[in-house]
Amino acid sequence: MKINIQNKYLSANIKSFGAELENLVKNEHNYIWTIDEKFWNKTSPILFPIVSQLKNNSFTLNNNQYKLPRHGFARDYEFSVIEKTASSVLFLLSENENTLKQYPFKFELQVKYELIENSLNISYFVANKSNLKMPFSIGGHPAFTIDNDIKNYQILFEKDENLISYELENGLLSEKYRHIETLNNKLNLSYSLFEKDALIFKQLNSKSIIILHNNIPYIKLHLGNFPNLGIWTKNKASFLCIEPWFGYSDSESSNGNLYGKEGIQILEPNNKFESFFSIEIL
Repeated sequence: MKINIQNKYLSANIKSFGAELENLVKNEHNYIWTIDEKFWNKTSPILFPIVSQLKNNSFTLNNNQYKLPRHGFARDYEFSVIEKTASSVLFLLSENENTLKQYPFKFELQVKYELIENSLNISYFVANKSNLKMPFSIGGHPAFTIDNDIKNYQILFEKDENLISYELENGLLSEKYRHIETLNNKLNLSYSLFEKDALIFKQLNSKSIIILHNNIPYIKLHLGNFPNLGIWTKNKASFLCIEPWFGYSDSESSNGNLYGKEGIQILEPNNKFESFFSIEIL
């Protein structure tokens, strides 16, 4: 099922499967990438209850091993619609028999999309319905439309940054990292930046970034309370993913203890967690 929301400035379609943003349109231009499966088969998946990859795609709890796929399972389930207005929609995913086999926690994940003037606000609400502390990560993965040459695009950071990107080896964080050069807070993009997968920043000073097209502001992301950021594309693909995260991949030295995982969030029983970011069309 597809849900449409709109206001006088923007229109958006969201699929109930995965609660995935499918398009975001202003003046007949879609700012969200249209799927081309030779590159990627998603547009804006929700990453929960992990972000990126666990070592051996597994973790251990109470001497039991559980298998979790890359980026978790939320993107692979049908969400229910629990509230709808002309300009907003609220989705819900709860645990089920299959999720409990992968992740033995009772939870509620609510995702709200709301159009406010020229922005789409995306909010995540996580509730721990278990009697155990619940370790989790959550993140967004929107893919923005770009033309066929990424060299026409730049990223402008709100504040001065000493950008350190941690490198992946077989999907896991290695001990290698590299400094990403900026000039006047601006990062010039090229496909070569992504030869070793995503740029992964464990921390930023900036709470917003702007995608520039030929040095003209194109899209602004307000990162809300998200502490980590991924940036990703594939060679010759016409998308650029800007990914606000709580959490990131396991390291190569991970011992499988999800509670001790770097970047993980721990939610007490019967407690709730909220996070949000927004996409502003400039």
